[in-house]
Amino acid sequence: MNALKNIDRNRLAVMGVALATVLFLSVNLAVNLTLRSAQVDLTERELYTLSDGTRNVLTSLKEPITLRFYFTRALGERYPGHATYASRVRELLERYVAISGGKIRLEVKNPEAFSEVEDEAVTFGLQGIPYDQSGDRGYFGVAGTNSVDGKAVIPYFTTEREPFLEYDLTKLVYALATLDRPIVGLVARLPVEGGFMMGQRPTPAWAVISQIRELFDVRTMPAEFSDVPPEVGVLMLVHPKGLSDESLYAIDQFVMRGGRVLAFIDPNAETEIPGPQSPPGPSEIDRLLKSWGLTFIKDKVAGDLETARRVNVRHQGQITAVDYVAWNALDRRNLDTTDAVVADIRGLNLGSAGIIEPAEGATTTFRPLLSTSERSQAIDADKLRGRIDVVALFRDFQPSGKKLVMAARVTGPAKSAFPDGPPLVGEGEAAEKARAERAKKHLAEAQKPLNAVIVADTDVLHEGLWADVRNVNGEQLLVPYAGNSDFVINAVENLSGGEALLGLRSRGDSKRPFLLVEEIQLEAERKFRAEQEKLVKELQETQQRIEGLTSREGGTGEAILTVEEKQAIAEFRSKMIDIRRDLRNVQHALRVDIDRLDAWLKFLNIAAIPLLLGLAALVIAVARRVSRARVRPVTE
Repeated sequence: MNALKNIDRNRLAVMGVALATVLFLSVNLAVNLTLRSAQVDLTERELYTLSDGTRNVLTSLKEPITLRFYFTRALGERYPGHATYASRVRELLERYVAISGGKIRLEVKNPEAFSEVEDEAVTFGLQGIPYDQSGDRGYFGVAGTNSVDGKAVIPYFTTEREPFLEYDLTKLVYALATLDRPIVGLVARLPVEGGFMMGQRPTPAWAVISQIRELFDVRTMPAEFSDVPPEVGVLMLVHPKGLSDESLYAIDQFVMRGGRVLAFIDPNAETEIPGPQSPPGPSEIDRLLKSWGLTFIKDKVAGDLETARRVNVRHQGQITAVDYVAWNALDRRNLDTTDAVVADIRGLNLGSAGIIEPAEGATTTFRPLLSTSERSQAIDADKLRGRIDVVALFRDFQPSGKKLVMAARVTGPAKSAFPDGPPLVGEGEAAEKARAERAKKHLAEAQKPLNAVIVADTDVLHEGLWADVRNVNGEQLLVPYAGNSDFVINAVENLSGGEALLGLRSRGDSKRPFLLVEEIQLEAERKFRAEQEKLVKELQETQQRIEGLTSREGGTGEAILTVEEKQAIAEFRSKMIDIRRDLRNVQHALRVDIDRLDAWLKFLNIAAIPLLLGLAALVIAVARRVSRARVRPVTE
């Protein structure tokens, strides 16, 4: 009887396993067919969730767009990583087609060597790379066209830009969908658009300006101008200085007519190239800023211990790592994430940024966007010109206990910076007459509420602070590691009145700082840096004294020193050994807390968790044994 029961149980077990296998395969097949596009993103930063900006762009398409995805299968066979990446690109493009409601048409093509499809890819400007010894080229890119023969391409999907895949694809679709792009007027006193210098190679435009041109129509204003064209919606000022009253008045009246302003001002523009006609110095639009309701502190730079970037500098003959308090690496804690301009920004890098404050009696609303922590200090801008003592800035830092604002949005009613009307340009009756004619159109108050974003840093624009330039297949590739360009594009888009690109952000912010470790390291450095420098100075003085005495020894090695001098040398050498030991102790103290934390983490990961799991398993086993013992029948 028991044997029959065991046989039945064995059969049932086998049948159960078989049914479970069939059910598992059936469910997977059904899910693959019906829920192929369904995804659950469990990453902390939602790296695989389409942003609102992408959905806005796709759902607002008015005209059809054709996207041609070119991928050489042989390239994927040779490099499996490319095949995996290509699958992700194709899946994302298929989602774009679904969300667009049919406005996007997708064509997937395999450009084999010497085929018509390869000729088509080359015509669109896609970049091929050799993948075998015969020199055959493989293609991995996208070419898009719209109904009016507009064209946009991604020449090659490099693995370095995989975190920015959605950003690149959505930007391509947006460029094809936007026929009448917003117009941005550019007033720059820095070489943001590149140019030529005598005896040097031509310099390219700054990367952020090139990216703005991909999405907006940028009109460069002349050095002097008397009016801002009416079609300009946003005026972008970069380190404005040396502007005539006529140009300042043109900006003022542009704002009074309802124009929007994105201004990058700076007390110490590190990218400025000084010249005979343009000596280095702070931005100069105080008159306009005052009328907009804010004050720019022109001789101070915002320093911060918590956001300071760590750099390597030569100090006392050695390379040492120190926190450069004038360079700020901001994170979400330093941003007003309720504002659309910075809502999706994870991090920003600034270089010797200035300080702005609300003006007394202002009628506008001052809303900080970027701020330091409370461990900040206003540093004299003069200390950051010429030879900079980074170690001294850190050593002498005195936290103020308050936050300093480095960027703000200013909104509300504003009055003209020229209450008496337009300035007089030239002399004589003709100039007076021209001024009178212009005075008839003068606006003393803004027709629409002011909307301006003021950033007290120009270096935030230069890619040297926020991206690496890598050479991939002979081409220069920009790989961002901070959200500076996203911040600038968001600001331009927001001020231009559109909302489509506000959620269009890069997904490349992979930096995961160990905040506790950074805090421990910072406190240790501040505690021991002064003592370390004192010991180094004493060591150098002691060595100099020994060298001064030993230099009097004879060439044959016979000492010509007195007994007292020999004793002094012995004492100095003993002191030098003691100082070296103390210096080693101080240097060890810089890492003792971090090493202690590291030891605890290793213990938790290597020993503590397995021990806890083992203990839990032992408790469960004992509990089961006790439970079975209680229910087991007693046999006589």
